[in-house]
Amino acid sequence: MQSSSQVLTDAKTRLSDILMTISWREFARSYFGKSSSWLYHKLDGKKSDGSSGGGFSPDETEKLRQSLLDLSERISKAASSL
Repeated sequence: MQSSSQVLTDAKTRLSDILMTISWREFARSYFGKSSSWLYHKLDGKKSDGSSGGGFSPDETEKLRQSLLDLSERISKAASSL
């Protein structure tokens, strides 16, 4: 776990196991109200202009964490209903 004051720049590596499974366009829109390109820049540790040095702020990292937990609960409920 990282310090709460650091920018998360390696999210893509940390999420590599699920990158191809999730519709990140829908995820970005539903949980962040942003475009998929915004999310992909964040996942790549890029700023909005494509330059390096970006990533998720501590607040965005927490929102990402909470969003993934919510999605996992929704998947679990759907599986349990079968």
